[in-house]
Amino acid sequence: MTNHVKAHLAAISANLIFAANYSIVKLVTPSVIKPFGLNVLRVLVSVTMFWGLYLMKPSTPGIRKKHLGRFVICAATGIVINQLLFIKGLSLTTSIHASLLSLGTPVFITIIAVWLLKEQLTINKIGGLLLAIAGGVLLIVTKDSTGNGSDIFFGDMLVLINAISYGFFLVLVRPLMEAYSPIHVLRWVFTLGSVMIILAGYKQFSEVQWSAISTNEWIALGFIAIGATFLAYLLNVYSIKTLGSSATGTYIYTQPVFAAIIAVFATGEQITITKIASAGLIFTGVYLVNMKMKEVGAGIDKA
Repeated sequence: MTNHVKAHLAAISANLIFAANYSIVKLVTPSVIKPFGLNVLRVLVSVTMFWGLYLMKPSTPGIRKKHLGRFVICAATGIVINQLLFIKGLSLTTSIHASLLSLGTPVFITIIAVWLLKEQLTINKIGGLLLAIAGGVLLIVTKDSTGNGSDIFFGDMLVLINAISYGFFLVLVRPLMEAYSPIHVLRWVFTLGSVMIILAGYKQFSEVQWSAISTNEWIALGFIAIGATFLAYLLNVYSIKTLGSSATGTYIYTQPVFAAIIAVFATGEQITITKIASAGLIFTGVYLVNMKMKEVGAGIDKA
């Protein structure tokens, strides 16, 4: 098997893990562990594993002083706000809603890049933004009684804010990825973010009745903390290193598809006409937003 094929398998595996995470999170929160407490578990395990990986292959461990502020901002947007609001929002809404709304991240990246980086806003991008926003609005305003969300509207809002925060992270982290290796950046972003997440979620984490957790629930927690937080990040980094960010980024389109199939069987959600229409608008919008004008119909340029 060539490295090229392995990289494609890594990308699709990462997105399959992320997709399964939408349903698995709902199996353990808030019934077993509350959302912010779950985030504490995630970052503690991930930081431990990232530094363990470093000890296996030591390199330059530090951060240049001029980059410290950007690392802190990236930790706040990419780890703290992103993860806290994602888990909390997902605990309130449905897996399908969350997966479709998370697909809005590339749309928000475009808006942020136009604002911060002064990138050109083309006709394709404007049309894509309008379609994606229309799909998101349709999904949010339509009442959904087919899943197990307790407050779908509020949960959807939190997932959207999470997507915006992650969009800021992906724009702001670009210079760091050019100055350091991706693993180095992730290790420090997780390390700095873990301090803030522990402060926010320690109370909920301390309330967990660990002795009452069943074997299946431990497996679910392990999947969330190791698979969907540490392993999936590594798979994406490996794919980006071999295929580039554009090719790897296209696999994000598989996430809502995988998430919907898994949610139907795992949590009893249903595929409705409204969800299909919303998905069509969002998919088309994201595609147009990321299409290069000189490569119309040919490729997607993802951050």
